[in-house]
Amino acid sequence: MARNVVSPPLGHGTRAGWKRKLPEQSIALVLFLSSFLSILITVGIVAVLLFEALAFFGDVTFWEFITGTRWTPLFSSKQFGVLALVAGTTLTALLAMLVALPLGLLSAIYLSEYAPDRIRRLVKPILEVLAGIPTVVYGYFALLFVTPILRNISGDISVFNALSASIVMGIMILPMVSSLSEDAMRSVPRNLREAAYALGSTKLEVSTLVVVPAALSGIMSAFILAVSRAIGETMIVTIAAGQNPSFTLNPFVPIETMTAYIVQVSQGDAPAGSIEFKTIFAVALLLFVMTLVMNLLSQYVVSRFREEYE
Repeated sequence: MARNVVSPPLGHGTRAGWKRKLPEQSIALVLFLSSFLSILITVGIVAVLLFEALAFFGDVTFWEFITGTRWTPLFSSKQFGVLALVAGTTLTALLAMLVALPLGLLSAIYLSEYAPDRIRRLVKPILEVLAGIPTVVYGYFALLFVTPILRNISGDISVFNALSASIVMGIMILPMVSSLSEDAMRSVPRNLREAAYALGSTKLEVSTLVVVPAALSGIMSAFILAVSRAIGETMIVTIAAGQNPSFTLNPFVPIETMTAYIVQVSQGDAPAGSIEFKTIFAVALLLFVMTLVMNLLSQYVVSRFREEYE
């Protein structure tokens, strides 16, 4: 007995196909718009910085700005040598890295190679808690707790100083160094460790001579990103390091960083459009360039030293 086959109405398959594709196309459109919006916001920020900074350089020469060592735009005798702020920023960032890099790398090696799962599950949340503490809390911790300890050790340390701010900043970025470095080490294939053990290597030798070199690109990237984070830190140095821009590498005296100066002027009485107000855009543009260079360097290091395994 012949069976009647009912054909679907004309265009039914096309409509069904559109119904299946529409959600995917909508998601793709939303993702594209989100990416485009992020790029547009970044371009807008850079454009504002460039426009306002160029207005500043219409009054102050770029050479004076980039080579001068005295920064007094808020005084009657105005000088615009940004190296005083760069020195403070560099000093605090380097001292913070002296705290964060060794402690972060050692903790990453321990968590990746030595710690039992029970200890790792306990330590990792603690590191995440450190990363989630507001920086203003870190700032007052440096001023009210670390500084008195340092002043008891040495009377030469001022109330506001770069050392206490740097120590606490190093504690703040330690979770970043530790977490990213541990992730890089745990991504090293297990067979590399087993091959080293088969050759008679100890756990310490495997950790330092096999795992760390194999994860070097990730570790270096963590270090560079941590430096970039330290350079851009604001509240800790604003509260604990002082507001005395000086071209010095002495960590015992008050200094001022680039971010702290931006906060100082933003909260002050400098009228919009004045030379004092324009300085924050010139400083912010230089800070943007410094952090951009650090991020590009991080990407280069990752691509240059990346290990590929089959």
